[in-house]
Amino acid sequence: MSDATPPVPPALTTFIAFDFGLKRTGVAVGNRLMRTAQPQGSIHAEGNARFDGVAAKLKEWQPDAIVIGVPYHPDGAPHENTARAQKFGRQLQGRFGLQVFEVDERYSTTEAIASGAKDADAMSACIILEQFLRNLP
Repeated sequence: MSDATPPVPPALTTFIAFDFGLKRTGVAVGNRLMRTAQPQGSIHAEGNARFDGVAAKLKEWQPDAIVIGVPYHPDGAPHENTARAQKFGRQLQGRFGLQVFEVDERYSTTEAIASGAKDADAMSACIILEQFLRNLP
């Protein structure tokens, strides 16, 4: 989590994570108690169409908050997809009224592919969420 990330209130215990992509968005769920996450597949949709899939996942899992992966260059500099992911996070908060937390997701997709994941986007979301959960007090 970056220094700009607000503290996570203890009442927030269940989380859903999204690994935003232009064509696919990976999904994972997890909780504070176990500090683990499970991949939940990917939403194969672009633009506003992806929000139907997001709404279905939120209805299914009823999370307390959302975690999104925000990509950066290896040196920490932002790039085009950094702004896209942050916009996605703002849209999620505005549409669904849940608090959104950002996680630096550098190398999560590389790690997911290296692990042999069948759905690298969902596994990347899982890696992002577990990183977030490990950093909770």
